[in-house]
Amino acid sequence: MNIISRKKLAYLILLVFLPAYIGFVVTLISLLDRFNIWVELLVYVLLGIVWVFPFKFAFKGLASKN
Repeated sequence: MNIISRKKLAYLILLVFLPAYIGFVVTLISLLDRFNIWVELLVYVLLGIVWVFPFKFAFKGLASKN
């Protein structure tokens, strides 16, 4: 996969998948009972990091100076 197509895929992920994922997570968390504020913060932080791992291949090497 060349750099141009990886950049397009990265933009697609950031503009389409990420907002959909955020909406899904917020909806899912709102369906559950309220947790302790620290537990809820930890869940949001972990879910905010987890989305990156399936798409690491699309973002790897895009910041290099070519």
